[in-house]
Amino acid sequence: MVWPIIIKSIKEQLRNYWILLLTISMAPFFVFLYYLINEASQPSYDVLLLNLDEGFISQGDTINLGAEFPAHMKSVIIETPEVRLKLKLASDRTQAFTRMKNRGMDALLILPHDFSHRLLQPTGQLPEVEFVGDLTSYSYMISAIWAGEILDKFTLSITGNAPLYTIKETALGYSSKVSEFDLWMPGILILSIIMLMFSATIAIITEVDQKTILRLKLSRIKAWQFLVGVGGTQVMIGIIAILLTLASAVTLGFEMRGSFSLFLLIAVLTSVSMIAFSLLLASVIRSVTDVLVVGNFPLFLFMFFTGAAFPIQAKAWFYIKGYALSWQSLMSPTHAINALNKVSIMGLGFNDILPELSALLFVTLIYFVIGLWAFQKRHL
Repeated sequence: MVWPIIIKSIKEQLRNYWILLLTISMAPFFVFLYYLINEASQPSYDVLLLNLDEGFISQGDTINLGAEFPAHMKSVIIETPEVRLKLKLASDRTQAFTRMKNRGMDALLILPHDFSHRLLQPTGQLPEVEFVGDLTSYSYMISAIWAGEILDKFTLSITGNAPLYTIKETALGYSSKVSEFDLWMPGILILSIIMLMFSATIAIITEVDQKTILRLKLSRIKAWQFLVGVGGTQVMIGIIAILLTLASAVTLGFEMRGSFSLFLLIAVLTSVSMIAFSLLLASVIRSVTDVLVVGNFPLFLFMFFTGAAFPIQAKAWFYIKGYALSWQSLMSPTHAINALNKVSIMGLGFNDILPELSALLFVTLIYFVIGLWAFQKRHL
């Protein structure tokens, strides 16, 4: 009973080839778009330095550490490629604040007038260095941290003091080797499967729209049999879409670091979840036209609020064995993206993604139960 439905569904899908092309090409398009964005906007942060240091005279020589600091900072930036700072100099406080207010710079570093004197002629008071910027800005925080670290090492070398501690940084998985482009890719890969929402819902509701659902009723087909028949085709489309998206990403430099079998497992489970949601969506509409209107709302929800289009993290409601659950957890792609991040970015294994897979299966089951009941009640 299921196999004829699979064959019929494949033929219907090939007949509606524009929907098929839209489903499998949307995510690869976003891959190329994000690649161009990444190439055009390699992150760099502008630091404006205002040196008010007046220096002091020692044994007939004028010492001005504030005047020496810009050359030191520029040498650190050149020698340390990961410190993506650009240093600019300001002549006075008014000019510096004007440039900051016009958002021409990310952070302003002001060295006080007694900077040299208090460093080299200790009086018990430390020089008061001032950082100015938009405290809510991510760019300010990054640039201020880097500039502060460079200034800290400079002052330690001048005073001859040893650092109070050293830092050892341990990367989780392969996270030290990934680029910003890599970080976007897990969400875009899952986006290729989210697009199944349209093709799967249309494949289901077409039977209602064209009145062929009457034949299915006469054949006494069950909702689950109909769903397995249509869903089998949609899972194949989902696999094709995500593999095409992965191929596009790899071509542009993305590196798949984890297990490919786990990648396929996540892809299949997410495809099943999207089909279950499509059944739920199909139970509240009556025509293909309704899909294109009503379907846009959940598509944008899944696209922009699960981390598919860009990373987003909601505040947790509660935790189950350390796994955070929030309003995002009601949308199954959230768990798929988290799992794929662990696999493709950190190179983690099956046991590490069990919480995400369990949550994905649980939400999918809820979609199925409600969707089967609603579709059976309304259309069968």
